[in-house]
Amino acid sequence: MSVRSLESAGMNETVAAFRSAYRAEQIPRGYRGYAQLAGAVGLASAGIAGCLSWLDPLQPNEWLTVPASFLYANLVEYAGHRGPMHRRMRGLAGIFERHAREHHRFFTDEEMELESTADLRAVLCPLRTVLFYFGVFGVPAAVMLGWLVSRNVALLFLATAFAYYLSYELMHLAYHSKPESLLARLPGIRVLRRLHTRHHDPLFMQVCNFNITWPIGDTIFGTLFVVFPRRR
Repeated sequence: MSVRSLESAGMNETVAAFRSAYRAEQIPRGYRGYAQLAGAVGLASAGIAGCLSWLDPLQPNEWLTVPASFLYANLVEYAGHRGPMHRRMRGLAGIFERHAREHHRFFTDEEMELESTADLRAVLCPLRTVLFYFGVFGVPAAVMLGWLVSRNVALLFLATAFAYYLSYELMHLAYHSKPESLLARLPGIRVLRRLHTRHHDPLFMQVCNFNITWPIGDTIFGTLFVVFPRRR
């Protein structure tokens, strides 16, 4: 779709121009958005299945690893989003460029929906970002847990991390899908979508709603901005 046709459809001219340039410069010829999505789902599913299949019989207290790991992942998501994704840091400029300079210009609070499967490139995490977070926050923590506690705890930690990564990708996709799509109609997504839409307002993107999934970190650190729908 051309910039002109987007503008005629009512899209903000600046967003339309950026999307056109992004598609021409950043999306390789032959890119298939659903292939990247399938790869993300496949990676997470394989990780979960592999970790669970290697478990020994679990002790009751080892199940506490799951909620603890979930909270850890949520706080990592919060810190990563509030930090390098929105503030340029030495050695992490690529993450800042990808998120603050590209994703937030492709999607604003007034233009949240992707228009084609090719636009998934502006939503889904690139593999290098996934490897960075697992390499820095996932694998080292799992190794330490395996050494200090037990092999089961390490495997449950990694399984939870893979599940959290999967929920991150699917929930973020839901926020940028059409409201009538299957993902966007899942229970609770409408409320979370409003939170994420407020975050995409240029006036608020550096001050509130940094959790992309569950707003636990935002609640703890006082950066949650709840948006109530207007009454008609």
